[in-house]
Amino acid sequence: MIDLHTHSLFSDGDLLPAELVRRAEVIGYSALAITDHADSSNLDWIIPRLIQVSQDLNAHGKVRVIPGIELTHLPPTLIVPLTSRARALGAQLVLVHGETIVEPVAPGTNHQAIEAGVDILAHPGLISEEDVIFARAKGVFLEITSRQGHSLSNGHVARLSQRAGAAMVLNTDSHLPGDLISREKALKVVWGAGLNSEDFDQMLENSWRLLPGSRRV
Repeated sequence: MIDLHTHSLFSDGDLLPAELVRRAEVIGYSALAITDHADSSNLDWIIPRLIQVSQDLNAHGKVRVIPGIELTHLPPTLIVPLTSRARALGAQLVLVHGETIVEPVAPGTNHQAIEAGVDILAHPGLISEEDVIFARAKGVFLEITSRQGHSLSNGHVARLSQRAGAAMVLNTDSHLPGDLISREKALKVVWGAGLNSEDFDQMLENSWRLLPGSRRV
């Protein structure tokens, strides 16, 4: 199992990074990205700490840990410059908190995240077909999620992504210990989105492609 969207107590998660990673190891994870919520107020505080703890855990543990960030509830016009700033600070994965149907995310967030060329557009809600096509052209991966609430639009995201040929990844958006999932539970989430086992395997392959050092196609 590989999961590129989780949160620690550096934002609104419950766990220290070390405990989050240990819990992931116990249920069979191979790789985990820690992608705490950020805006311009805390970007330069969170990223160096995630880089340091990732280095420590990678030197002594079995799960590959990737320091990332999730730009969250920004005015859409800030997404492009803060994506560049996050990368300059050393974030190895940049996500944007997409236009989920269960939170008041600003309209235009999905489009600007794709324009910025982020790695993953998280839980993009009722994303337009035009933006799905745009995501394919820009190489932005669209998220299928196991997180309660955000997962309500999984079927919509999956249907449009398949139609357009846009790449998808499966993540948990974990905040609590119980949010991490087994491979078996992940497969059920994929089935629930109207996809199949082959789609699940492709999403895992897509996640591996996003890891630093992998060649992104």
